[in-house]
Amino acid sequence: MNNVNFPTDLNTNLLMLFRWLHFVGGIAWLGLLFFFNLVNVPFMKGLDPATKGKILPSLMSRALWWFRWGSVLTVLMGLAYWGKTVALDARNGGATPGVPMASFFIIWTVAWALMYACQIPGKGALDKGPVLAVIYTVIVVAASCLFLRLNDHGWESNGLLAIGIGGGMGWVMMLNVWGVIWRAQKKIINWTADNAANGTAMPDKAKYLARQSFLTSRANFVLSFPMLFLMAAASHYPMFGR
Repeated sequence: MNNVNFPTDLNTNLLMLFRWLHFVGGIAWLGLLFFFNLVNVPFMKGLDPATKGKILPSLMSRALWWFRWGSVLTVLMGLAYWGKTVALDARNGGATPGVPMASFFIIWTVAWALMYACQIPGKGALDKGPVLAVIYTVIVVAASCLFLRLNDHGWESNGLLAIGIGGGMGWVMMLNVWGVIWRAQKKIINWTADNAANGTAMPDKAKYLARQSFLTSRANFVLSFPMLFLMAAASHYPMFGR
């Protein structure tokens, strides 16, 4: 029987901890994302207002707590692991990690802002899922191409570039969770609870926020597929760099 030998150096164990926590957070986050889109949305549509008023506040408050903090854990641990990869690539290439790190945050934060700006009107063509899907695809592809263009010095590894794009989508998804979905849902939860307890009418804005939250959640659901592919490609499918 072979002996089990655990690594004793700090860096190896730290990277393993980052990856493990990244996986744990990702399972919680994406599991709830899939639940919301594939199970909860159609289920809630079939409930009468009285039943929905009893179920939605308690269910969504609990689920969204795990959902939003799962996104934070996933992204922070992923960035910690990716930062080590960037630093190693830069050191091996005689460069600095400044450009990959800065371009990541600037490009993908701007991409999120553009996507969010398209949802603000909430009417006309910009309230249509297929129209937003086309716009979002253009934004994500443009952001990906720009990231690759700015990080084409020859020393960047496949892992750096694949995670730089896939992780960028994850960054956008986390900003959607906190900047759009949770901001809208906490108001809807409070209004629904007040309506169920006191008969207070739902404000006109509730429908707008519910639609915005739904479209954003659906965008995250779709983005999760290329994001997961690129996470796997970082170590197992050398499509970029070295």
